[in-house]
Amino acid sequence: MTGGPDYDWLFSRTRAGRARGPGAARALLDRLGAPDRAFTAVRVVGTNGKGSTCAMLEAGLLAARVRVGRFTSPHLTRYEERVRVGGRDLDPARTASFITWAREHEPDAAFFDLTLALACLEFARQGVGIAVMEAGVGGINDATQALSRVCAVALTNVDLDHVATLGPTLRDIARDKALAARPGVPLLTTATGEALEVVREIAAQVGAPLFTPETHPALFALPRPPRLAGVHQRANAALALATLRQLGHESGTDAALDATHPARLERFEVGGKTVLIDGAHNPHATGALAASVPHADVLLFGNLARKDTAATLAPLLAVAPVRVFTAPSDPATSPHVLAGRYGGEAYPEPHAALSRALDLTPPGGTLLVTGSLYLAGTLRPLLTDGRNAP
Repeated sequence: MTGGPDYDWLFSRTRAGRARGPGAARALLDRLGAPDRAFTAVRVVGTNGKGSTCAMLEAGLLAARVRVGRFTSPHLTRYEERVRVGGRDLDPARTASFITWAREHEPDAAFFDLTLALACLEFARQGVGIAVMEAGVGGINDATQALSRVCAVALTNVDLDHVATLGPTLRDIARDKALAARPGVPLLTTATGEALEVVREIAAQVGAPLFTPETHPALFALPRPPRLAGVHQRANAALALATLRQLGHESGTDAALDATHPARLERFEVGGKTVLIDGAHNPHATGALAASVPHADVLLFGNLARKDTAATLAPLLAVAPVRVFTAPSDPATSPHVLAGRYGGEAYPEPHAALSRALDLTPPGGTLLVTGSLYLAGTLRPLLTDGRNAP
């Protein structure tokens, strides 16, 4: 085959108002010969922390000598980050081949369903034993609900996000996510409060054995802090370790704790200044970020318009006295509106915004970049090598 993958076609496959649910994904997988039946899956659901938990699970399973696949979203810089086997990103040639097939046989399928199908095909083709599968939105109506051989469900936490899709209240969202549970399949969670109450109710109704830090403290015990920075990562690490132990792969716990994951409070040094980049994009995530980074000299913030931008930004206002606002992608919350409302400067183009934010950061100071994984993905390549930074 010549040429690279037609990403533009793939990214344009929206649901176009069609109802959510696993039915379309299941039909697509069946058309492909049900590749998801060739491996067992750990489903990772929750409001925040899914990507970090998946990274720790992948690292732990690799150390336990399991042939492991990982399916996550969104990607930061390359589409193939979404599908990994043995700790390596998918070969773009496999993406290109699949897109060619999909354009002919499934031109109306949705992007997420297609990517899930591609992942399952690769996992089956490459002999994956356990696949770590991150849900997209919610639980019961997410495409990953279509997976046939789920060996564990790991629920990170529940907070208000995607309210238009999952429901207006915390109980609604908790119920949607908790219904990822399956009869007889371990359901592990670090959720707390009202969300945990809902999870308990659903687990009992479904017949899923429930494991929490309160009911099984030894299962969730952390021998040391994880390498990933931030106090919130301790809960993600506890969930990852509990899942590994439940699956009989405790030998991978050290490797899980040493796992890294890009744009999760990731630190760079640029011209004698510290740049922290984090993909926090909802109020729960930015609240956790503010608890881990109580002070920075400058905040560079950009958020998608579909998010609750005011609530997402609120925990960060006390963190940095100087603010630069930008647009991570289209449609974004207007940086000019944000600058006028909260004080600061507006630079809609992210690269220009980063350059200005660095100029405003004093020598030896700290710049915090956050608000969207899309913003992190756009700017991170400039920071991976300080010589390439603006």
